[in-house]
Amino acid sequence: MGRNDLITGNVWEQYSNKVIERMNNPKFLGEFTEEDAKKRNAKLVVADFGSEACGDAVRLYWLVDPKTDKIIDARFKSFGCGTAIASSDVMTELTIGKTVDEAMKVTNLDVEKALRDEPDKPAFPPQKMHCSVMAYDVIMEAAAKYKGKDVKDLKDDEIVCECARVTRKEIEDIVRKYNVKTVEELQKYTDAGKYCKSCVAPGGHEERDVYLVDIIREVQEQMKKEKLNEAATAEDFEKMSLIKKIKAIEEFLDKKIKPMLAMDGGSLELVDIREEDGITKVYVKYLGACATCASGAMTLYAIEEEMKKHFNTDKIKVEQV
Repeated sequence: MGRNDLITGNVWEQYSNKVIERMNNPKFLGEFTEEDAKKRNAKLVVADFGSEACGDAVRLYWLVDPKTDKIIDARFKSFGCGTAIASSDVMTELTIGKTVDEAMKVTNLDVEKALRDEPDKPAFPPQKMHCSVMAYDVIMEAAAKYKGKDVKDLKDDEIVCECARVTRKEIEDIVRKYNVKTVEELQKYTDAGKYCKSCVAPGGHEERDVYLVDIIREVQEQMKKEKLNEAATAEDFEKMSLIKKIKAIEEFLDKKIKPMLAMDGGSLELVDIREEDGITKVYVKYLGACATCASGAMTLYAIEEEMKKHFNTDKIKVEQV
């Protein structure tokens, strides 16, 4: 289909020249037979993968040197749109000369970047990114056949973003490491959700079992629970929750400070505890003889020093109200 056959030629502007060239003249379209493999002392591997999302399918042929596991040649057949054909053609080319293990590291992002005319300009529209996903999947199918394994055993984790091949574990690790709260923050560290966007939230052109917003929310909730549990069991004063600090300070005052003040006919009352700029501020009120004692300020300083020593922290400030 030429530019003039479309209502507007703008559609073509979204595709690189390399994509259009590979659509029309794929370099590695074809097939190999057992006879071809025998002539080249190679093992023939034939793998298929179909995408339910777009109805495309690709068949990959490898000739593998069994002594070195190196892919000495490759061909493909594709049933699908032009983007799928172009992506499959480049995918096939990228595997030639690599070992099977090396080929398994080729992703659809590698394919898309190889199809770019300019390094910073995508080769095709984001909504067509899923057409290149088959590149990774069919390679994994071929590798599994060659190794005699189930393809699931070769994949490390659940893929959440099909376009960027980002796993759930990778997303969870990023959320924890950088305390990510939004998809926009997540995309500072990964390409997840940047292309067709189906994985971002419900309502995209493909339904998913789990979405990026779900994972971020779940990990954040888990992190909050872990923080509360840590605070609830913490012996470290600075890691305690405010409620636990209040109880600990009340106990300290009742057992350590009030008995000493009572010997001189005085006492004190805990009025308030606040967290301000990383400092725990303890507000107390003198009672009895302490209320009129001229050395009240010195006593307050002594109480603060004893409290710092008891809780092994310098982030406590005691003030009189």
